[in-house]
Amino acid sequence: MARAPSTASRSPSPRGGGERVDAHQHFWRLERGDYGWLTAADHPALFRDFGPDDLAPVIGAAGIERTVLVQAAPTAEETQFLLEVAEATAFVAGVVGWVDLAAPGAPQAVSELARSPKLKGLRPMLQDLPEDAWILRPDLSPALDAIEAAGLVFDALVRPRHLSCLMRLIERRPGLKVVIDHGAKPAIAVGALHDWARAMRTIARETDAACKLSGLASEAGPDWAVDSLRPYADLLIAEFGPERLLWGSDWPVVEEAGGYGRWLAAAEALCEGLSKDERALVFGETAARVYGL
Repeated sequence: MARAPSTASRSPSPRGGGERVDAHQHFWRLERGDYGWLTAADHPALFRDFGPDDLAPVIGAAGIERTVLVQAAPTAEETQFLLEVAEATAFVAGVVGWVDLAAPGAPQAVSELARSPKLKGLRPMLQDLPEDAWILRPDLSPALDAIEAAGLVFDALVRPRHLSCLMRLIERRPGLKVVIDHGAKPAIAVGALHDWARAMRTIARETDAACKLSGLASEAGPDWAVDSLRPYADLLIAEFGPERLLWGSDWPVVEEAGGYGRWLAAAEALCEGLSKDERALVFGETAARVYGL
């Protein structure tokens, strides 16, 4: 695999200062056959291969130096694929992979994956499981113990209905480093705010969990505008603060919601009330610290 061009020598962006990190992006190769959610009928714009050569010019134009590559299929094979891509791609600073946490050999699998310096976290695809409280099952404890022992981040791919269970998990495991993906996917398109805001406020105030400022455009519908995102972003900024907020593109999924540049510009507008140092945290420094990049 050809090594993608490095962006490490680029000067820091004047928009926020410091190194800029995209804390959430994906690659996939359709011939692998393990992306069950990705069909031509449901996602025509996404139904092709996306790799480093596709993303390099996009992040170059955006002034992004490094990225965190996140799993998009619940298979061990995809995680190995992503680690191989990361090793061959200069701008990929870390991988959030997947392990079957319910499997008897899960603790060993976690420990073995953690030997890779590029593995920074693991993400069970909780939003797709039929049982909202799945993550609280006692038989998952050995795998969660292994994640904590390895110092890996637990990426929580959840929707608002999962937040009470996520809160219970964090209370049980204060040593588990949790990052909530996509602001927990609030139902912005229908204006659902109150219950989501209450649950997120509780997690922000009573735990050390971090949260990604990502995915909001995808939840807002095709006609979204910055102002439609603002109540949700304002709450995340106010409650988690720049020290626990990480900007991510969710590329290439964001291509269905206006594209990388439009979402980045919107996120910058939503953070315009922050100081230069605070913006530097949201757009890079917090991700580097949380994931140990």
